Amino acid sequence: MAEILNLQGADVVAYARLLENATTEEAHLIPAQTSFEFDPQRDSDSTAVKGGSVSSSSSLETDVEIDFINNTSVIADQIYDALLNNKMMEIWGVHRTRRNKDGKFFAWYMRGTVSEDDNSNDADDLSERDVSFSINGTPKRGWLTLTDAQQEEIDFIFRGLDKVTTDASGKEVNGGDGWTKTDEGIYVPSTQASAPSGNTNP
Repeated sequence: MAEILNLQGADVVAYARLLENATTEEAHLIPAQTSFEFDPQRDSDSTAVKGGSVSSSSSLETDVEIDFINNTSVIADQIYDALLNNKMMEIWGVHRTRRNKDGKFFAWYMRGTVSEDDNSNDADDLSERDVSFSINGTPKRGWLTLTDAQQEEIDFIFRGLDKVTTDASGKEVNGGDGWTKTDEGIYVPSTQASAPSGNTNP
């Protein structure tokens, strides 16, 4: 039986792009996201008949709402453009901790328009934006890859204290190793840690 993983809200991140730019630029991570709400719904109704009731349902409607700290990124401005000029956008909800056997990330893909961009600017707080999207058609599920640069935007690796360099393969070398449960380390008293090599006496 496959292991069941509990998904955390912080691990779902939104990317977006103007549809007209699909051939000229990568999708953009929306910086400083605080919330991503994905709400597909289908209203149902029932009609009373002599034998009981008959239910019916409407077409699928999907609302997406993304909250983020207002900023000067390209995608933050593109969202304004999409609303003001009624332009179609592509939106992805990427689950960065759910992968398939090929190492690709689970994601929802949608196309829609910006229906509202609520910008709050309280005097004692950061400027915030609450953007709502009206999604066309049915959202699609699938698996996608994240480039190293895209992964670094939403995550970072453990680094040591050394100057950061790269080896011949392009891999980062920084003098550190990420935590693993297979090597939890040992306690070394400070007197031993400072002793000359080969001498473990205080």
